[in-house]
Amino acid sequence: MVKLLKVHGSQNHFFILDQTELKQELSDSELKGLTIKLTDSQTGLLDGADGVLVVNKPVRENALAQMRVINADGSEASMCGNGLRTVARYLSEKYQKTNFLVDTMNASLRVRKDDDFAPSVPAFAVEISPVHFNKEALPFDNLGHDRLIDDFAPELYPGLRFSSIAVPNPHLISFVNQKQITGPILGIVGKRLNSENPYFTDGVNVNFAQILDKNRLFVRTYERGVGFTNACGTGMSATSLAFCLTKPEMAEFDTPINVYNPGGMVKTIVHYEDNNYWIELIGNATFTHQISIAEEDLRNRNFANAQITETNEQTAYERFVDNLPKFNDITTLA
Repeated sequence: MVKLLKVHGSQNHFFILDQTELKQELSDSELKGLTIKLTDSQTGLLDGADGVLVVNKPVRENALAQMRVINADGSEASMCGNGLRTVARYLSEKYQKTNFLVDTMNASLRVRKDDDFAPSVPAFAVEISPVHFNKEALPFDNLGHDRLIDDFAPELYPGLRFSSIAVPNPHLISFVNQKQITGPILGIVGKRLNSENPYFTDGVNVNFAQILDKNRLFVRTYERGVGFTNACGTGMSATSLAFCLTKPEMAEFDTPINVYNPGGMVKTIVHYEDNNYWIELIGNATFTHQISIAEEDLRNRNFANAQITETNEQTAYERFVDNLPKFNDITTLA
């Protein structure tokens, strides 16, 4: 039998599939087909998810394992900060380690166990890097800029300033007011830039951020390959970097930033070391369900006989979120 986990970081939901436990690894086409069906709210399990996190053997020296991120639409993301936290916890418990490296598409990233956010709300810290600002790294074009750092981009939307940062996932960031973050603009921009368009030809994750106070943000994300999501770890990390770079009177390097989102809250710490930027993303790593399924059924995308066991961790997480301050009327825990 194959063991799957249903997990989330800030209500960014995934299934974890450890391919090292399979008799034979799934091919890329099998992974894509499995993800599309498994994460669909109608055809999948447990109301679907935002993607599948695939654990493989490491591909670089000194790493404990590799994580691949397959989005709900079958596309592959280079990284997922919320997902990496949950994979870090899975590997930590499997191998009894608290500080190690995990391979992602572009780099081996540091992960470590952190203090629990609340009783039965375990937390992990993960490295978000490398960081690039040049338009080729996103990529973007036809905006009259070689890079976007707190600039007007009327082609994208009137009156808003944008920053664009790859971490390495591509992110577009705008600091907005409460009316704008709860209104329709994010959906309009996100949908347009993730359809055929002349600006971000590979699509882009779009983040709107509301500044709450010094070192405090609320971030809402339209995620490439997913749409609106409760939270995006790399998005909150990229937004925290943009916060430090463009609002220095409100944000500090090497200091925890509380980042609230529709799914809860994380902490970020933005670093500048040896002429490089990197971000530490700290947040929950919650396991909601354990699933047992025959390997043949998994390969054939037959979930009828899957055995599902619920943990008590979601109740603890919801208790944690209920005690967080509320800043707007964006629904949480959707």
